[in-house]
Amino acid sequence: MPRPLHGRSLVAVFAHPDDESLACGGLLARCADEGMRVSLVCATCGKGGRDASGRQTDEPLAAIRARELSAAADVLGIENVTLLDFEDGMLPWVKGDELGAAVAAAIARWAPDVVVTFDEDGLYWHPDHLAIHRATTEAVAGMGLAGPALYYVSLPKGNIRALVDAVNDRIPVDRQGMLGVDDVDAFGILAPVPAIVVNVSAMAGRKLAALRSHRTQTSGGPLSVLTEAEAVAFLGIEHLRRAPVGNTDEPILEQFHQRT
Repeated sequence: MPRPLHGRSLVAVFAHPDDESLACGGLLARCADEGMRVSLVCATCGKGGRDASGRQTDEPLAAIRARELSAAADVLGIENVTLLDFEDGMLPWVKGDELGAAVAAAIARWAPDVVVTFDEDGLYWHPDHLAIHRATTEAVAGMGLAGPALYYVSLPKGNIRALVDAVNDRIPVDRQGMLGVDDVDAFGILAPVPAIVVNVSAMAGRKLAALRSHRTQTSGGPLSVLTEAEAVAFLGIEHLRRAPVGNTDEPILEQFHQRT
């Protein structure tokens, strides 16, 4: 039987502010509610992203997105946020092993029982996401069997398309992308088959609130008009699978699997 999660720890490793909320915001909130210490490592400040907020300020986008990330973390119950300073859009080309070493050091700092990161499809094949998948996998593999359990997260195929279609009559035509991605059909396409399907319907409202905390990325778009009932329908299921590195013996997040 799995041990209780209270008092245990989880580190999520992602590339940009807002990745954490979209990929597994419900899971992170649920783990926090179960008494886990949840920490987040974000590799970039996301300054290469679009700004949809219409803000009237000269404050750098990087500073604003860091503040948005902190707000989203508060909503989800994330206790610690480590914001690395790699260049947005350039993670696959970081020289040497700097990215892997930084990820490994951030994970080691919190000595977690569980690490969560992108699956091999990077949600929608974003090069930065793929680089984080590789770096995190290598970091955990380097810790051997004494390392944390590693889980990969992906998005259910078609969910983001269905979400956008459900609200497209409420938003302008030029705002029907998702978090700066115009091709919403790319989300979840060719994602690996999940072994763990997590029902986070009870957390859907918080997940939506966390996503909206990233105001520069969501203002005027599909998430800005989504109702809580729609959030349950389109954001209430999350997909995971266990990586073959680190601690592969003890079931941890498997206890969240929704059995049909």
